[in-house]
Amino acid sequence: QVQLVESGGGLAQAGGSLRLSCAASGSISRINTMGWYRQAPGKQRELVAQITSDDSSNYADFVKGRFTISRDGAKNMAYLQMNSLKPEDTAVYYCKAFVTIKYSYNRRDFWGQGTQVTVSS
Repeated sequence: QVQLVESGGGLAQAGGSLRLSCAASGSISRINTMGWYRQAPGKQRELVAQITSDDSSNYADFVKGRFTISRDGAKNMAYLQMNSLKPEDTAVYYCKAFVTIKYSYNRRDFWGQGTQVTVSS
């Protein structure tokens, strides 16, 4: 059993900042990759940022230079620092982890329930 819990969403003004957190717990042998995705109403879920176990990161073009992904030393949490927010950033933000599961050593994606981010003009 692996679960991810996001926090830190809420309301922000355009140009403001929010910091999202994702905590992973459960039968984890290793978290290979963690990432943030978002989904706006009526839109496809899209990748925002991703970070690997060696702390390599990549970003969608629409957040490059504004958002920063990071993870802690234990590699069981990920963060998304969101600066210079725009109204079009409004979406539910989901944490995803690609996890090696304890004992079985199967690997699969796990998703959090999401946290709402709303940016007003």
